[in-house]
Amino acid sequence: MSDLKSKFLEVYNVLKSELLNDPAFDFTDNSRQWVDRMLDYNVPGGKLNRGLSVIDSYKLLKGEELTDEEVFLACALGWCIEWLQAYFLVLDDIMDNSQTRRGQPCWFRLPKVGLIAANDGIVLRNHIPRILKKHFKGKPYYVELLDLFNEVEFQTACGQMIDLITTIEGEKDLAKYSIPLHHRIVQYKTAYYSFYLPVACALLMAGEDLEKHTDVKNILVEMGTYFQVQASFTARIVVDDYLDCFGHPDVIGKIGTDIEDYKCSWLVVKAMELANEEQKKSLYENYGKEDPACVAKVKEIYNTLNLQGVFDEYESKSYEKLISSIEAHPSKAVQAVLKSFLGKIYKRQK
Repeated sequence: MSDLKSKFLEVYNVLKSELLNDPAFDFTDNSRQWVDRMLDYNVPGGKLNRGLSVIDSYKLLKGEELTDEEVFLACALGWCIEWLQAYFLVLDDIMDNSQTRRGQPCWFRLPKVGLIAANDGIVLRNHIPRILKKHFKGKPYYVELLDLFNEVEFQTACGQMIDLITTIEGEKDLAKYSIPLHHRIVQYKTAYYSFYLPVACALLMAGEDLEKHTDVKNILVEMGTYFQVQASFTARIVVDDYLDCFGHPDVIGKIGTDIEDYKCSWLVVKAMELANEEQKKSLYENYGKEDPACVAKVKEIYNTLNLQGVFDEYESKSYEKLISSIEAHPSKAVQAVLKSFLGKIYKRQK
């Protein structure tokens, strides 16, 4: 695995060099240095699970050792997903007015960056088709790759929109928060690009027709939903809403503000389902407030309702359902890919 990660990082440097010398733009020394620093700060800093999963998945689908060219192409697609992730996070941090990301200040909070970060996000997004054009234009699945990235980006942006408009100031009403709404936000905002996209890239490389794999998409989206509400994982790439409440900033790499931001998190939805009238009244009064005392009252209700135990039961049932769905798939290679994904996230420890 360390060898694979080392190779993956080598490919990052190749791609970065190509982008910093893209003939479509006449770089000055200043602009090249800016993009160089911006890329290093935002793209390779996470665990790289999404990108590495493309290589793992393609190898399992192929069933044999990959050629050097296949490894490079799988790495390049993996980095396209990491670029997409960086683009989302740079803009998401601005929208959420976040302080930290991956254990360091958000890019837009750095001196001299500020809202230039919004344009940097656009640059990050535009790097993806540059990479695809250079390395995949002659491939039979090139157009499908472009369509895939465009569709997943659209789905993710719409998920972000749902998340944002549910928290509009002046329209706060916990009664409108529900498990279906939470799942819808998670499905579109995270599951498609984090779980489906890496496997879809591998399937295209393997010569598969994505339209014949809607069952795989459904399983991966369900897995992504489980991922977002499960407790035990070091959330350094995404902030799942359970650790956002209970995690420590030094561990999860971002200061969680779901309670203060009135987010439709799994925790508050379950709390509203289980709370008595007095607890509901307290949630209405304290949820969405920046006052630390209000936040503490919300967390106290979460603990009183034993949401840890509620989650443990949810986790067990989700795992059983996912395993059953995976084992019903006719392809052993696809089963191996899906079980590999599930193995990476089941019962994360911090």
